[in-house]
Amino acid sequence: MIIHKGYKNLRLKAPVVTMGIFDGVHLGHRSLIDYLVTCSGQVGGESVVITFHPHPRLVLEKNTIGITFLSTMEEKIELLEKARIGHLIIIDFTSAFSKIKACDFVEDILVGEIGTKHLIVGYDHHFGHHKEGDFNTIKECAVSMGFKIGQVQGLRSETGAISSSAIREALLKGNVEQAAGWLGYNYSFTGKVIEGRRIGRKLGFPTANISPDDRHKLIPADGVYAVEVKMDGKSMKGMLSIGMNPTVNERAGRRSIEVNIFDFGEEIYGMKVDIIFRFRLRDEIKFASTLQLAQQMEIDRENAMKLLL
Repeated sequence: MIIHKGYKNLRLKAPVVTMGIFDGVHLGHRSLIDYLVTCSGQVGGESVVITFHPHPRLVLEKNTIGITFLSTMEEKIELLEKARIGHLIIIDFTSAFSKIKACDFVEDILVGEIGTKHLIVGYDHHFGHHKEGDFNTIKECAVSMGFKIGQVQGLRSETGAISSSAIREALLKGNVEQAAGWLGYNYSFTGKVIEGRRIGRKLGFPTANISPDDRHKLIPADGVYAVEVKMDGKSMKGMLSIGMNPTVNERAGRRSIEVNIFDFGEEIYGMKVDIIFRFRLRDEIKFASTLQLAQQMEIDRENAMKLLL
C-alpha cells in the first residue's frame, strides 16, 4: 500500500476510489473495501481509499473533550494495509477544507486531481459542506464528468447495520466480545506504563497503571476484563481493571486503567504496552475490605486464565 499525504501530483492508473473516515475499519468497511479491490482488478485499475485527518469532529466542534474514536490514524493505516488496497490518500481536514461544496469536491479533487474513473460509496455516505453530498449528488456529477459510480449496501448483524457508532456503543457498555464480532478483530489500545500507588502489590496482585497514548481513543466501560498484553514482541495474559477503585479510594478518585500480568514481576515503568480486550469478567464493585477485594481478584485471575486458554 502506497500512502499519499494529500492529493496533489498523483499519477494513478484508472483509479477506483472510495472515501470515508473508516473509524475502526470494521467488517462493514471491509465489505466495501473488498468490493473496491475486486472492481479495480476487473478493470485493470488501481484501488484507492481516501480518508481524512484529523477527524472532522475535532476540527468542527468547539468542545472536543469526551470525543472518542475506535482507531488512531496509525491503527487505521495498519488495518487498511491488511485489506490489500493499492493506495491510501490522507487529506488534511481543516476548517477551510470543510467549506468545500460537495460538487466542487467531486469535480476539482476526485476527478480533477485524483482522476477518479469509478467511485464506490457506502449505503449512508455523506460528504461536503454541511454533509450536503450524498449518493444522488454523486450520480448527477458522474453523468456530466464521465465516471462510474457504485453503492455498497451495509453489512448487517442480528441487531442491525454494523457501524462505527454501534461498535462504540457496545464498548461503552463493556460488550467487548460483541464489538470484536463486528470489528473482525479484538479491540485494543496502546499506552505507557506510569507510576501508580502500588496498592495491587500490597494485595498480592502487582499492577501496571496504563496511560493511553491517544486521549481520543475510546476506553471500554468500567469493569474487569481478561486481556492479552503485548510488550517488546512478547504476548502475555492478564486481567485489566478500569474504573475508580472504590474499595481503596475513600473519595471519588480519577479513572484509572491497571493491568495485572500473570506470572510476571519485572519493573516496566515507561514501557509501551498493547492491551487487547478478550472477555469482560465483571462490573467494578466496592468491597467491604481490601481482603475481600484480594479474594475476588484471585477468582478473577482463575476465570481469566480459563477464558484465555
